[in-house]
Amino acid sequence: MILQCAVLFAFLAIGEFIVWFTGIPIPSSIIGMLLLTAALRARVVRLIWVDKVADFLVKNLGFFFVPAAVGIIRHFGLIKVQWMPIVGASIVSTFVIIAITGWAHQIVRRLTSGHHELSR
Repeated sequence: MILQCAVLFAFLAIGEFIVWFTGIPIPSSIIGMLLLTAALRARVVRLIWVDKVADFLVKNLGFFFVPAAVGIIRHFGLIKVQWMPIVGASIVSTFVIIAITGWAHQIVRRLTSGHHELSR
């Protein structure tokens, strides 16, 4: 388990270094996850090296939302005043995300459908 944590933290540290070095406005955890995904796909990192810790983290994911919930409760006065724009933005962004995801899916399906027919 310690080795598996070390692998995950190593990719987090690499992501942190990339953000520090380049100054790009992407969270280091996202960069670390993308690098870990690429390393898993390229078989540089084996799944068995991270599977138990990853399963544990996913099973306890709700626990990681506690600080965010406390922050929301702490700023409840601001949310109470601005609830209409918050709800409006949430609704609009949900529909935009669904539309963009569907559009991207259609493009990918269209691009890969010809590729699958050639390999048959």
